[in-house]
Amino acid sequence: MSTPHVEKQSYFHILRSMAMIGGSSAINVLFSIVRTKALAVLLGPAGVGQLSLYMSIVDLAQALAGFGVQSSGVRQIAESTGTGDTDRIARTAAALKRTSIVLGLLGAVLLAALAAPIASFTFGDDQHTLGVALLSLAIFLQLVAGGQIALTQGMRDIASLARIQILSGLATTAITVALVFVFGPAAIAPSIVASAAALLAICWWYGRRLRISRAPMSTAQLAEEVAPLLKLGFAFMLSAILGFGAAYVVRLLVTWEGGVAAAGQYQAAWALGGLYAGFILQAMGADFYPRLTAAAGDHQAANRLVNEQTQISLLLGGPGVLATLTFAPVAIWLFYSPAFYPAADILRWICLGVLLRIVSWPLGYVIIAKGRQVIFLWSEVVSHGMNVVLALILVPRFGATGAAVAFLGLYVWHGFMVYAIARRLTQFRWSAANVRTGALFITAAGFVFCTDRYLPAWQAMAVGTLVTLILGLHALRRLLSLLPPDSLPAPIRALASRLG
Repeated sequence: MSTPHVEKQSYFHILRSMAMIGGSSAINVLFSIVRTKALAVLLGPAGVGQLSLYMSIVDLAQALAGFGVQSSGVRQIAESTGTGDTDRIARTAAALKRTSIVLGLLGAVLLAALAAPIASFTFGDDQHTLGVALLSLAIFLQLVAGGQIALTQGMRDIASLARIQILSGLATTAITVALVFVFGPAAIAPSIVASAAALLAICWWYGRRLRISRAPMSTAQLAEEVAPLLKLGFAFMLSAILGFGAAYVVRLLVTWEGGVAAAGQYQAAWALGGLYAGFILQAMGADFYPRLTAAAGDHQAANRLVNEQTQISLLLGGPGVLATLTFAPVAIWLFYSPAFYPAADILRWICLGVLLRIVSWPLGYVIIAKGRQVIFLWSEVVSHGMNVVLALILVPRFGATGAAVAFLGLYVWHGFMVYAIARRLTQFRWSAANVRTGALFITAAGFVFCTDRYLPAWQAMAVGTLVTLILGLHALRRLLSLLPPDSLPAPIRALASRLG
């Protein structure tokens, strides 16, 4: 049984980690905006289109060649770290690094060998064959860097992970813009390779800080470490392919039903709907996943971690979802233009799904932390299949809005499914605090959503603003009460005493 002080320290650790990873993600978003704007001016639509196609090739090739080892590597390193056995940690780290190098080499060779047909299929000509072949270097560099990132994340060096994200975003922006400014479109492929090289250099620099001993390892021991990496990695790879495939099918359905303009409205709403929650979910994967893996053998500790992570995620994410629901038209106007106003209704439906996503994701990590790859894979197949089936039913009737409703339906289903699985694996139950907090924010989100349907726009926005402020202050008060007082600066302690 954990004491209140230990629980407060755990909440503080979660919040600190989420602040570091979320903050680095926010900075990277700013870098991305600067990079996109600069490239749009320097390259024009055709050049930006060429860059996006090159990046699509890199992303798909990396997903296939990487075999999910970066994700499975985090679990293996975290599990080894949880044992405290330095020799086992050393063996797992060595196996992860060697596997990443071998997969990187294989991926690079295959992409280089298939450069001509890939370029012809993608661009409709053979003028980009050399550029695609050059991307094979980026595949190798990124997969080797991915192994180092998995090692850093698995050992829960969150500060270094946040610095890697920030510095790699800065390096990518500086290198890409500088090369394209000097050499024009011919520098697109070289800039991708140079950015990957910078990422590897940054990962290597911070990797030196990890204190990992060297241990001799026989071929049998290497095979013993590599087998679970590839076994679970295969499930991660298929999950990624399923996710990409389902998203692609949904966008095709929207395009077929409403045309390219409808697809643009859906994409605009999708990007905004996931922007704020993305910081929370990325931080969850960075710190919570390895912590949960290390405690996966102790069901009581694992369930406590899931409840704590859910509580923090709801208190941080709930007010953001309410604000997005309230100011959806303003957000569309701010980030896009009046031509995208129809996306506001799509965005509201997506926000409801995002709130349920925040609730269900910590439970999904239980399956991964327990290493149940078959259950994980089938849960992904059923979830993405449900998304496509709902879209097939709803998009012909409601257009792009139907795709957003399908997303909400997916996470209603996903929430019940992963809860049932977690109950079976660890006898998980929601804490009373999470039941209250979840019910409060879900009810409030439904209420704010309905005000837009039944009230004039200005009244709906006024009511939504009031609800957001009240629950935002409630969330702040709860967050401050969860943290140890000595961890807060004096002005924050004063604010906490007033709110209390």
